[in-house]
Amino acid sequence: MKEKLPFSKLVEYSLGQLGWSILSGIIGTYLIFYYIPTEKSGISTLIPQVTFFGFLTIIGLITMLGRFFDAITDPWIATLSDRCKSKDGRRIPFMKYSAIPFTLTTVLVFWAPLNSESYYNALYLTILLLLFYLFMTMYVTPYFALLSELGHTPEERLNLSTAISITWFLGFAVASQAPVIWNIFLNMGYSKRSAILITFSILSLIALIFLLIPVFTIDEKKYCEATPSEIKMVESIKATFKNKDFKVFVFSDLVYWIAITTFQNALLYYITILLDLPEAMLGILLILLGVGSFIFYVPVNLLAKKYGKKKLLIFAFVLFIVTYSLGFFLGKLPISNTIQAYLLVIFASIPMAVFGILPNAVIADIAEFDAIHTGSKREAIFFGTRTFMSKVGQMLSMLVLSSLLLYKRNGSNEIGIRLTALSAALFCFLGLILFLKYNEQYILIGISKKDKNIGI
Repeated sequence: MKEKLPFSKLVEYSLGQLGWSILSGIIGTYLIFYYIPTEKSGISTLIPQVTFFGFLTIIGLITMLGRFFDAITDPWIATLSDRCKSKDGRRIPFMKYSAIPFTLTTVLVFWAPLNSESYYNALYLTILLLLFYLFMTMYVTPYFALLSELGHTPEERLNLSTAISITWFLGFAVASQAPVIWNIFLNMGYSKRSAILITFSILSLIALIFLLIPVFTIDEKKYCEATPSEIKMVESIKATFKNKDFKVFVFSDLVYWIAITTFQNALLYYITILLDLPEAMLGILLILLGVGSFIFYVPVNLLAKKYGKKKLLIFAFVLFIVTYSLGFFLGKLPISNTIQAYLLVIFASIPMAVFGILPNAVIADIAEFDAIHTGSKREAIFFGTRTFMSKVGQMLSMLVLSSLLLYKRNGSNEIGIRLTALSAALFCFLGLILFLKYNEQYILIGISKKDKNIGI
């Protein structure tokens, strides 16, 4: 049995999440807004705003391709990590060599070569987005696999998952302040595009520092009980999907990611178009969302230990459906638009806390259960396959989102924006139906039998 992870190392591990959360937050929050600009945004159009077959858009196809590429590289990187025999461990080497290119490509995604509408910009964006997702996968998939190995019991893994949930929200909150920062540069006389690029460069440099903290502070060999897997990628994926409860969970997760990504990427449109509030309001709301979720992190952790993760996730699904449904009516309710924005945050904070903590803990439990029953430790492939499915969901959400946002060939179509919220609610409802089939007790009983056998 390897050493128990001390609290200081838990903090250092969680700071890696803060780094990649900033980078993914930049892409996830601003990519569509940057390349499908509204009249209010003050950003010049860089990608042709055309549609194919009435619903396929260039930016939608590019982001879908990026997510598809991202998805298929997940199990590949996961398998390489599981099979890695480096003297530094199976996870840290991947994180170390991907951190800098992950950071650089985040900025370069927005650095289109031409300052006018051009298909060359579309080609450039395609290439840089593919590279961004490759390097993100090289960091994130091994990073999540560490969670299962650093935590030696369900309680320890839940605590690790809680810690990285906190730093995920902190990173996302930092990324959400981009409009505040670029407004400073606008007041200094920079153009809107230049102000945005400078802002993303500053935030990405900050993120790089946090990405490197666990790389240089976590001794994987000291805390992780890891034997390199000899199973090849295709066989490993097949074995992973033989686990019935994992299969149920990841398909529910896939639909959930369609919902949340659609809503997240449309949030800036809800604020500026439906509620007619300034862009800077996004940062305020996301900070409040993070603070609101923080309030519920400890209760979620304690309630999950007492009542189980499944019950809390079901409750969170229901609250998300209510929140997304509220989004459809934004700007139409008989209260001020600012209050409507705050209500959205209040409704979303609890389920965000639940989904911020529990899914990673669920996957870690399933991976531990599988290792007990198969004798093969393949933590990365479980997280990699889960990430693959989540990114397929995000890819599909880009098709839904871009098609609805360009319903009238621009980014200011009110009915299309409202339909994004309705579609998110419907997808979340489907995710709930699927998740009801997950057998949590079977997994936890299997793990507890192993723990008793070794005297834990």
